[in-house]
Amino acid sequence: MAEEYMIPEEAAAPLKLEKILKLFIAVAIVCLAGELVWLLGISPFRPFSRIDINGFEGNERNRILSYAGVNASSSFFSTDARIIEKALLSLPYFESVRVFKHFPDRLQIAIEGRRAVASALSTVNGRTVPVLFDSQGVIFMIGGNDANGTPSRMLPVVSGLVLEDPFPGMRLPGLFIPLFREIEKIGNSAPELLAAISEIRINRKSSNSYDLILYPVHRRIKVRLSELNEDLLRYTLLMVDVLASNESGIDSLDFRSGIASYIPKEASSE
Repeated sequence: MAEEYMIPEEAAAPLKLEKILKLFIAVAIVCLAGELVWLLGISPFRPFSRIDINGFEGNERNRILSYAGVNASSSFFSTDARIIEKALLSLPYFESVRVFKHFPDRLQIAIEGRRAVASALSTVNGRTVPVLFDSQGVIFMIGGNDANGTPSRMLPVVSGLVLEDPFPGMRLPGLFIPLFREIEKIGNSAPELLAAISEIRINRKSSNSYDLILYPVHRRIKVRLSELNEDLLRYTLLMVDVLASNESGIDSLDFRSGIASYIPKEASSE
């Protein structure tokens, strides 16, 4: 009988290693295939595992998601970022909205709320309430605080605006936008100047022109201006302080011509 063939020990080791390597590769392929099936075929259709709302703290999370049309079943493939942006931008409280879908199951909504630069007073349902608007002249809040939580009492009051039946989203005349933008600039760079003014009255002269009357908080001297900027406001308030300390009987200072003049109280028509 032929002798049984025996594989040399030194040749069997490489064969065993080859089998282990093939088994490892097979297992790796199966795991990778399963991961790809989960990543590409299942996970994008499952509800978002994470939804981030950034940059806006003035509203409840659930209300924002409700406005956006995002619910517990929303997923990567069932959600249209542009539709969400359009839906949220239709609300007057938000100035800008960006929506990002991160594959496979994350949603990010970046919101910038409108920031009030001033308030006005209007009668709504028989009550006088503050109306808040931004530097673009968009009314976005009636009563209460702005989207960033700034109380209306801390904002400069602009009077002389015609506000009949105001509503969120209503736009004030474009004629006044340069003034609102200047108020915003001063509020950012020198808020103490605006804090020294209790009221900014718009005095319409025609359909396309106006001047301003400023009422300092702690002085009885009014200031008349044709425009508003930080340097001019700082100078006029300094002049008011100097003249008021002398108890000079001045009713108002007029800077509209570029040269300061004053009106005595007995000559004032107000």
